[in-house]
Amino acid sequence: MYRSIILISEKTTQAFPWVVLFFALAALIYPQLFTWFSGNLITIGLGGIMLGMGLTLKLDDFTQVFKTPGWVVLGLLLQFMIMPLFGWWLAIIFELPTFFAVGLILVSCCPGGTASNVIAYLAKANLALSVCMTTFSTLAAIFFTPFLTSQLSGTYLEVSPWGLFYSTVQVVLAPISIGLILSKFFPKNTSKVIPLAPGFAVILIALIVASIIGQGKEIILTSGLDLILSLLILHFVGFILGYWISYLLFKNNLVSRTISIEVGMQNSGLGVVLAQQNFVNPMTSIPAAISSLIHSIYGSIYVFIVKKF
Repeated sequence: MYRSIILISEKTTQAFPWVVLFFALAALIYPQLFTWFSGNLITIGLGGIMLGMGLTLKLDDFTQVFKTPGWVVLGLLLQFMIMPLFGWWLAIIFELPTFFAVGLILVSCCPGGTASNVIAYLAKANLALSVCMTTFSTLAAIFFTPFLTSQLSGTYLEVSPWGLFYSTVQVVLAPISIGLILSKFFPKNTSKVIPLAPGFAVILIALIVASIIGQGKEIILTSGLDLILSLLILHFVGFILGYWISYLLFKNNLVSRTISIEVGMQNSGLGVVLAQQNFVNPMTSIPAAISSLIHSIYGSIYVFIVKKF
C-alpha cells in the first residue's frame, strides 16, 4: 500500500505542469469545486509545502554555496534585481489596474519554489544546485520580498513592508525550520514522509491556483488579457536571461539550465498568501495564481526541448 502511494506521488510530481493546468481549467468551468479552498486553508497549504521542503533539506544542500558561490550569487541577483524591476516595468507598460500591477510586482519579487526543483529534475539539470538556490532564495526572500515589493509598489499604493515581512516569516521560515528540526531529531519517522512530500506539494499548489482562478473567474475572462501577456513575457524573459547571462559567465550548460529554471519560476504560492494577507482587494492574488500556471507550462516546454534536442 505504502509503495503504491509513493508511486502515485512520483507520477503526480512528474505530471506537475499538467496537474496545475487541469485544475486551472476546471476552476474556470466549475469554480465552486475549488473556491472552498480559501483564506486560512491557503495559508496552511503553503505552510505544508514549506514544511515538506524543510523535511527534505540536508546539510549538503547548504554546502553547495561554499563550493560554487558564483553560481548561487548570480541566481540570487537575477531573482531579486532583474525580475522585480522587469515586473515593475511590465506593470507600467501594460497600464495594469492597481490590484493587478501590485500583484505582478509581488510575484516578480518572490523567490524560486519547489516547482523549479521538479522541473530541474525532469530537465536533467543540476538538481543539487537547484535545491541550493531554492533554499537560499527562499531564506533571502524573508527580507527581499517585503522590501522590494513595498518599494516598487509605492507608486500604486502604500504597502507595509513589516506586514509582508511577518507573513513571510510565518509561511516560510517557521515551517521550514520545523521541517529541519523534525528531520534532524526524528529521521526514521520523516524518512517515510519525505517521498510523499513532492506529490503532496503538487496537489496543494494546484488547489491554491484553482481556488484563486475560480474566485476571480469573471475579471480574468473580461479584463485579464494584459495581465496574462505581461506574465507570459515576465517568465519567458526570466528563463532566457537566466540561461544566457549565466552561460556567458560560466560556460557551463548544466549550470545555465539550472539557473534559467530557478529565475524563470517563482514561488507563486507565496505570492498568493502574501497578497491575501496584506492587501484588501482579493484580486491582487490573481497574478500569482496565473503566474503559477504560466511558469508550469513553460517548465514543461523547457523539459520537452531539453529531451528532444
